[in-house]
Amino acid sequence: MDLNTGFNKKDIYSMNWDVVVIGAGAAGLMTSLELPSNLRVLLLNRNTSKRSSSRWAQGGMAAVTRIEDSEDSHALDTIKAGAGLCDPATVQMFVESAPKLVDRLLKLGMEFDRTSGNLATTLEAAHTHRRVLHVKDRTGKALVDVLNEQVDRRDNVLHRRGIRVTQIWVEGGRCFGVQVLDGPSLRWINAKAVVLATGGGGHLFANTTNPTQASGEGIALAWSAGAVIEDLEFFQFHPTALKLDGAPSFLISEALRGEGAVLVDSFGQSPVNHLEGKDLASRDQVSRALFKAMKNQNVDHIGLDVKSIAVDDIDARFPSIFQRCREVGLEPFKDLIPVAPSAHYWMGGVSTNLKAQTNIKGLFAIGEVACTGLHGANRLASNSLMECLVFANQMRNIELNNFKTAVIERSNPSFKYTKLRFSKEQGTDYLTKEIEKLRQLCWREVGVDRSQKGMSSALKEVKRDHANLLNEPLLNLVFSQSKDVINGFDEIARRDLNLLLDLSNRQMASSLMLEACLFREESRGGHFRDDFPTSAPFWQCHTRQVKGKDIHTRPVGDISSESKNL
Repeated sequence: MDLNTGFNKKDIYSMNWDVVVIGAGAAGLMTSLELPSNLRVLLLNRNTSKRSSSRWAQGGMAAVTRIEDSEDSHALDTIKAGAGLCDPATVQMFVESAPKLVDRLLKLGMEFDRTSGNLATTLEAAHTHRRVLHVKDRTGKALVDVLNEQVDRRDNVLHRRGIRVTQIWVEGGRCFGVQVLDGPSLRWINAKAVVLATGGGGHLFANTTNPTQASGEGIALAWSAGAVIEDLEFFQFHPTALKLDGAPSFLISEALRGEGAVLVDSFGQSPVNHLEGKDLASRDQVSRALFKAMKNQNVDHIGLDVKSIAVDDIDARFPSIFQRCREVGLEPFKDLIPVAPSAHYWMGGVSTNLKAQTNIKGLFAIGEVACTGLHGANRLASNSLMECLVFANQMRNIELNNFKTAVIERSNPSFKYTKLRFSKEQGTDYLTKEIEKLRQLCWREVGVDRSQKGMSSALKEVKRDHANLLNEPLLNLVFSQSKDVINGFDEIARRDLNLLLDLSNRQMASSLMLEACLFREESRGGHFRDDFPTSAPFWQCHTRQVKGKDIHTRPVGDISSESKNL
């Protein structure tokens, strides 16, 4: 027992927690810091390493810090990029809060790049001012490192790695905690509140800038618990990810184009010259322009020319990008960098109000897993990291449920050891191949260019495969486990179960996304259908998916701190 905290760090199951935070990227870490210091907080990290989508973020964080800029301008840029679907109240809260959060980060030890002693800013797509703060091209890593260091200092926060949340515990519309797979054992944890900070779903697609764990798991967990989901059809495809045979995909930051780099097709022409904003048009427009040019010219990439950048010491400004290029045999100042659109950011997610509350009492969602109404149909570049901080800041005033928590029998729990196995003889190989097959299907049918025929066929296939998977005894054990039982697994069963959960969650998230894409019969922002290629006034609304109900819409702006989800 730690005398300073009251935590038994070897047995997190021996106490009732105030808040369990799921995910240790920027959203989860900042939430853990912002929660009142008198609360006992358990931060659960599925990974044993420091991997997260937040760490991979290159470009920066958007906030008004220059005298020639304004919060009104930041709001207008956000709303314009969002293609008519940004909720004004959310946007206003965000742009007003962002500069304050910059000050908070500076006090926490964040060392943004500076020019002549002032905070350095760059320009990114669809911004009318230079307002993107950065730490070279490693802003996400720098942010997460600072937040991790601060979390480690907090006496009221216990950060545990290598623990996977398998279910959110909900009874009678109230959240009571979580079920977890902790090494070889499956068991339950009590909590007065749970915060989802699991990130997005870029790895649902074969071509992506996201790490493996960005698989839509938070969406699946929330949906299974009865949470409302919004706007899953809107996925942002980043125009410039490294596209080179034999080399893994790697984000080539938009900040390069902000500093003067230009896109060049196979004829040496600009594929975006027809767009307002050209190389710095919104990401959805640039991605579709590149996709069209690649298709017409029968090539798999577009060139990015960085030779025209006039920034002094450009290598020092973008060290990670240029190092990665050189590792794969490219010299950026001689060669065009081959790039292509890649799945990047999910605008949709678990529906929350301005306090980050979901429709389930005691369940909150922050970061990319949440749909706050900020991004609308297309996220403005570099608003995402800041969104994590703004909504984590709302946790300072969290209102915990006063109802009596359910009690887990701890004095004499029942231990059950299982020798269940995945039914397929191929085991791991089969599940790994099924995951990859699903990723290829999503890229083909729900990627940059979509159609009714392809999506309908894909949805039928995913639903059929998911229904079959749910018959697996190992999965059934998870979903039927009693609160007073601890299930144990050998190594083979634990490995199979992890992959089964991965596949099941991916199938659930993919099917929800497909349903939303089919429902919206227009093109808008990150959602483009070749059978409905234009936007329609009728569809200037959010889509909502509620368990047990038909998919329906919500008017833009119908949000408040108290009741978006009631």
